[in-house]
Amino acid sequence: MKFGINYSTPYYGTDPDRLMAFAQHAEACGFESIYLPDHIALYPGAVIGAYDMPPTLPFPDPLDCLSFVAAATKRILLGTGVLLLPYRHPVVLAKRLATIDLLSKGRMRLLTVGIGTLPGEAAAVGVDFASRGRRTDEAIDVLRLLWAGDADGVDYHGEFFSFDNLCVYPKPYGGDQLPIHIGGSSRAAARRVGRRGDGYFPGGMLMPAERAEQWDLAKSTAVAEGRDPAALEYTRWGSIDMPQDRVEGFAAQGVTRIIVGATATDQAVQLEEMSAFAERVGLVSKS
Repeated sequence: MKFGINYSTPYYGTDPDRLMAFAQHAEACGFESIYLPDHIALYPGAVIGAYDMPPTLPFPDPLDCLSFVAAATKRILLGTGVLLLPYRHPVVLAKRLATIDLLSKGRMRLLTVGIGTLPGEAAAVGVDFASRGRRTDEAIDVLRLLWAGDADGVDYHGEFFSFDNLCVYPKPYGGDQLPIHIGGSSRAAARRVGRRGDGYFPGGMLMPAERAEQWDLAKSTAVAEGRDPAALEYTRWGSIDMPQDRVEGFAAQGVTRIIVGATATDQAVQLEEMSAFAERVGLVSKS
């Protein structure tokens, strides 16, 4: 089992020293990865499920934050939970992600993308809310095409994106493709995992039967697409006070990574929570 830590900017704030200390402590505790959330813009009346989204919640750009984290750490992997892919142009994003991966020496490896749930956010960036799923599928294909392309350039002609003989350099560290995990809580997201994803990171508000059904759907879709379902990673939200037997229960469900978050707002208590979790689940300290 791998363990990541979530840095919730709406909850913890945007102080750069605090973010750096949090990331460095997570790395010292032995956490595999650190994740940051994403919203481009909010507005009065925005609601996600039953949760009102106050428009003043701070959501700094997660990729800029992860680049900052990378400069202050040495080992910890960088993740998004989740990056709203349809609201970003994949040609620009391909370069940004490859640059972070290159500068961090191969640590931008837990990109998780979602399609977004706020119609006003889509409208603000000129994206048709109803077609954002298809736009996301194309964007994933474009990212991978650009990372794989050579000096002769690549062509793409789709519903949303079109170009000829395009080259985007630098490439990710070592010339690798960056994994793309899929976030979401729908069967459409599960099918996207099977068709295009390297892993699944479902939301936390699913009933156990539906959660199991979606994971099975992701794997069966992969088989239908001629892909190896065993290669898919399965990431889930956990709690920082979860006992070892619950970790073992997640593992029995096929989970390969658990992401937790500190519950305290006080920084010193946050670090204590992280240390206690690391000791409880047997993480290897890197200090």
